This record gives sequence, structure tokens and C-alpha cells, in this order.
Amino acid sequence: MKVLFLPEIRDYFEELSVILYQKEYFGFYESALQYADELFSDIEINLPNKHKKTAPKYFDRYGKEMYYATFRKNKNTTWYVFFHIYYSQEETIYFVRYMSNNHVIAQYFS
Repeated sequence: MKVLFLPEIRDYFEELSVILYQKEYFGFYESALQYADELFSDIEINLPNKHKKTAPKYFDRYGKEMYYATFRKNKNTTWYVFFHIYYSQEETIYFVRYMSNNHVIAQYFS
């Protein structure tokens, strides 16, 4: 199994630590950087083992017929990772197309 990310998602992880620090979710930039790195690693390692659900139609703008899985990082924040699954020469590929957290997209889930 392999987990791949759109370039925009990789860019988002690079920006995430800056955003979290600037918005004062973390008092130290190093802590924000560690959070973003750990989130990326968690997705890369554990996405294939997560329970997947069909993404609501709202998210078709990022890719038709996607799945999503959740990654709870603390009591206030859950990350939603949207992806497609492809099968290639006996290998399963999870292709991450979009991600966000409950603070931004919770209203699109019933």
C-alpha cells in the first residue's frame, strides 16, 4: 500500500505550521511545525488502516466519488482526509486530494 498526495496538499502541510503559529494556536513555531509533521506522518502511515466513508456530494468539487477518513488530533480538532483508491499491479494506492478540519468543514456533514 502506498499513500500519495496532490502537490497542493504537500504545499498545504508546509504552510500549516506557519498558519497555526500566526493564528496563535501554538506559542512556538517549533511546536506548530511538529504538529504539522506528525499529522502528515499519521496520514501517510495510517490512512490505509482507517475506516473509510463515502464523501458527501459537496466535496465532489475536489474529485468525484471520493472517500474520507478522520484523524482526531485533540479534543477540539478532527482532520478530514479525502481520497481516491486505485489498484495498480497488485498495489493499492491511496491518493489524497483534499483535507481540512472540523473548524472549517463540519457544516457539510450530516
